[in-house]
Amino acid sequence: MGLMDFIKGELIDVIEWTDDSRDTLSFRFPDDDKAIKNGAQLIVRESQQVQFVYLGEFGDTFAPGRHTLTTDNIPVLTKLKSWKYGFNSPFKADVYYLNTRLFTGNKWGTANPIMMRDEDLGIVRVRAFGTYDFHIVNPKLFLKEVAGSDQNFRVDEFADTMRSRIVSIFADALATAKIPVFDVASRYTELGEALLPLINPVIAAKYGLEMPSFILENVSVPPEVEQAIDKRSSMAAVGNLNDYVKFQMAQGMEKGGGAGGMATEMAVGLSIAQQIIQQQGGVPGATATAMKGATGTAVLPELLAPADVAKALGVAEADVMSILESGELAGKKIGTSWRIKRSALDEYLAK
Repeated sequence: MGLMDFIKGELIDVIEWTDDSRDTLSFRFPDDDKAIKNGAQLIVRESQQVQFVYLGEFGDTFAPGRHTLTTDNIPVLTKLKSWKYGFNSPFKADVYYLNTRLFTGNKWGTANPIMMRDEDLGIVRVRAFGTYDFHIVNPKLFLKEVAGSDQNFRVDEFADTMRSRIVSIFADALATAKIPVFDVASRYTELGEALLPLINPVIAAKYGLEMPSFILENVSVPPEVEQAIDKRSSMAAVGNLNDYVKFQMAQGMEKGGGAGGMATEMAVGLSIAQQIIQQQGGVPGATATAMKGATGTAVLPELLAPADVAKALGVAEADVMSILESGELAGKKIGTSWRIKRSALDEYLAK
């Protein structure tokens, strides 16, 4: 082998990389300690970009295409290497290929609950997980902040590196958007798209990335918050406070007993009485008959003890006392005993 053949064998004249793995984000071209000759060919395929690095400083960036490495098309590297009149001799530099295609279905999730502030509930702990798609838009920033000088930086390494960063950005975006916890926990399918305009500027500026898709598959809150959400949904279903009270009374009747159950039974008794009165056409004496039919007792006297009311309506005396003490049913306490006017009872039942 002649001297020229030996020298030629020690120089790189073609630089290219074919990604067979489909999961590599960045790849440092193996130079085997060889120099790149003047006029070498650089081949950059679609969905690739190439970044030159010289002594730890970023040189030129190349888009897809076939490039001849001369002074004219590596101005940054020429300046870094201080070639006063351009280079005519071989040179050394690190060459990084970056895969700019879209990487889909990457998982993210909160290892620990994140704290968010809500106007209605105060500070709330939230857990979340989902998927996202991303691609590299700024090779220099991505190499500097994420991949580093790794020979072959893959998606699984990226996931480990970025998981906590993605969660942090998600938490910041959620706080900035000031989305109520009720909406976070019930409308997370829409939330990802709403947060993208807040997430993308941050990851582009910090990591040289862009996310076309950010999906929340699940958002969970503590059990007590779930109960508050369920209660709010129930109130929305009944419409207004008056209907909500009726809704609560119906629940009390289903469970049986308690002040709610008593109130419901009283209301049902009054309703039956009113229906009987209407059926009898308002005939005198119909009220007494109705009350007897509704309660199964004789017409009530003008002044009643709690035991009388309980017996007449078929509820526990303790329930009557509970309503008396709450002030919902008007009564008068004489010594240790309560007395209730029939008119006060009628007024309570009519509410």
